[in-house]
Amino acid sequence: MNPLIAILLLSFVGSVAGLVGGVVFLLKKEWARTLCKYAVPFAAGVLLSVSLLHLLPEAVHLIGEPAYFIVLIALLFSFFFEQYFAHLHHHEGHKHVTIKASAPLVVFGDTIHNFIDGVAIASAYLVDPYFGLVVTLSTFLHETPHEIGDFGVLMSAGWSRGKTFMANLLSATATFPGALLVYFYLRNAHDKIGILLAISAGIFLYLGASDFLPEVGEEEKGVSTWKKLSLLVIGILLMYFLSVISPAH
Repeated sequence: MNPLIAILLLSFVGSVAGLVGGVVFLLKKEWARTLCKYAVPFAAGVLLSVSLLHLLPEAVHLIGEPAYFIVLIALLFSFFFEQYFAHLHHHEGHKHVTIKASAPLVVFGDTIHNFIDGVAIASAYLVDPYFGLVVTLSTFLHETPHEIGDFGVLMSAGWSRGKTFMANLLSATATFPGALLVYFYLRNAHDKIGILLAISAGIFLYLGASDFLPEVGEEEKGVSTWKKLSLLVIGILLMYFLSVISPAH
């Protein structure tokens, strides 16, 4: 398959297809709550593992030890951005958000995040198509519960269903310019791709550790902590298995 077409298809799966969570929210909130309960702990395991077992090792392979420092900077930047500029992600049950004021920031933050997802997917694919598939899977799995949260925040802020869907759809399409930027301008610059992979690793690590992992320990009706921990471990084992069978570069 043509690499450009493959990257665009993977970007679609990683971003636009992640809107399934929001669509479920619009159809039936109870289904969305159930999906979110099970998806969040699994996504936590996937995000943490793909950062440490896939993105970081490949970044180190391409640019050496500076990759570790870049991961640290990306992680800290993600923290400061979320704390002081925009609440990037929201799940139902978060009480600290002033909903109406935060709604535009949710869209803004999500658009930036989707752009970075496109960069991560394209960078990984250019290293190895199999690697691109792994990163796409990770992106899809963490976008689904995020979209449920984003739809909930925007609807709670008084946005109509149509406006909420269109805002999230347009935000999701930011994945494509991120992917195209890498493909057309950085495809032969392996050092720059290594830097982008390290940045992606730092961001994914922050999202997994701060946005998803804390919710694993929270008791919820119908879902015990042990069930959540099991899903967390399954997500980790899946990514570990994929790292073991991944073709050597």
